Amino acid sequence: MADFSLDQISDLPLDLYIGGKVVPASDGGRFDVLDPATGAVLTSVADGTVEDAMAAVDAADAAAADWAATAPRERAEILRRAFDLMTERREEVAHLISLENGKALPDARGETAYAAEFFRWYAEEAVRGSGSVMTAPSGANKIVVLRQPVGICVLVTPWNFPAAMATRKIGPALAAGCTVILKPASDTPLTALLMARILEDAGVPAGVVNVLPARRSGAVVSAMLHDPRVRKLSFTGSTEVGRVLLREAADQVVNCSMELGGNAPFLVLDDADLDAAVEGAMIAKMRNAGEACTAANRFYVHEAVAGEFGRRLAEQMSSMRVGPGTRDDTEVGPLVNEESAAKVDQLVQGAVAAGARVVVGGRRPDREGFYYEPTVLLDVPLGAEILGEEIFGPVAPVITFTDEDEAVRMANDTEYGLVSYIYTRDLARGLRLSERLDSGMVGLNRGLVSDPAAPFGGTKQSGIGREGGHEGMLDYLESKYVAVSW
Repeated sequence: MADFSLDQISDLPLDLYIGGKVVPASDGGRFDVLDPATGAVLTSVADGTVEDAMAAVDAADAAAADWAATAPRERAEILRRAFDLMTERREEVAHLISLENGKALPDARGETAYAAEFFRWYAEEAVRGSGSVMTAPSGANKIVVLRQPVGICVLVTPWNFPAAMATRKIGPALAAGCTVILKPASDTPLTALLMARILEDAGVPAGVVNVLPARRSGAVVSAMLHDPRVRKLSFTGSTEVGRVLLREAADQVVNCSMELGGNAPFLVLDDADLDAAVEGAMIAKMRNAGEACTAANRFYVHEAVAGEFGRRLAEQMSSMRVGPGTRDDTEVGPLVNEESAAKVDQLVQGAVAAGARVVVGGRRPDREGFYYEPTVLLDVPLGAEILGEEIFGPVAPVITFTDEDEAVRMANDTEYGLVSYIYTRDLARGLRLSERLDSGMVGLNRGLVSDPAAPFGGTKQSGIGREGGHEGMLDYLESKYVAVSW
């Protein structure tokens, strides 16, 4: 499928998916989806309106009671079929992700497998929404705790993982008995629409999952959050937008889960296995060309090993093949759009102007599309803007440190707290540092932390709540306490 095109997905919807039907936008509006490798238009999709958003809420509301009453085992079997179907169609899904997002096929295949696993994991979790029974300490009554679906959920997903961020939210919501409206990022709506088709084929009833592509995201999401029938918002995206949505959600006191920005520190201690550290750095930095909230953003390396680590990292980065994501031999695809490529270049040029040294890369290649060369920067000054911003590109700024306390202080000196990485041969030392780092997740001698069975989320302004694991389904359940005597 090296010459993959949209024509190879015969059942891909290009309109809104509401109430089990593919429908145009109420005003007939459409917007273009671009190929990041060329900047050319791939196709267009329906541009949802506020009226369409209300129709989606109506559809979710109409399906809500029956879906909540559906036996957990039946919900589980549907999710398991969705996993099977997504696995069967993994090459289509991966190529579609590469086509609209730009990521290299190996990354897209990895995302597809990861995304499908959320359906399998929550197929297993659907039958485990257990409550509890206990005797009140006074002995006067029993305390019965029931778990019930939170209600209609609005799911807002980003462009960088268009399949996995959708399934990470849809899986637990459906397992818990909730109905959903998915508002995908306007850069990557096609993968979300294909997910809708796969879920329909798996047996999800009409109205349980609705997909609403829209360029007018603010108005559409705001309208849904102000409808009293909507009881849950799950958002993955920037901290800036998350703050706006939290304010919007406050008007109806909507239950919120927020997976927001990151600025992940990557600590290489003086006793680290440098081969393992460089291998982990390549995973933590270059997965999806650095366009991940979990991407290593700041490399703090002990002065005793900084020179050798930087040399090895630059050697690995410079050998990566850059090209269109849909080619089998590509390792680094284009960034998602012109704005992203321009921002990365601005951060790099700003760091150089402040005194950083480019070892490899450091520029946009002279070719069409939204590319940026894999880049390593050494001697980055602490005040450089690149250390305070989420880079979201294939750039690794390296800073040296002399002792652990200094490393922890610099690592924690950010408003974000999603994930941190540590490399050391001393496991006890690594665990002590893990406790001191202010982040929701730590990769200890690992460059990858994401797992459907693990609670994913951050501290500080990186978010609220957890996705994945058993905790992920609890975010879609309300606890009801019944006081009873018998």
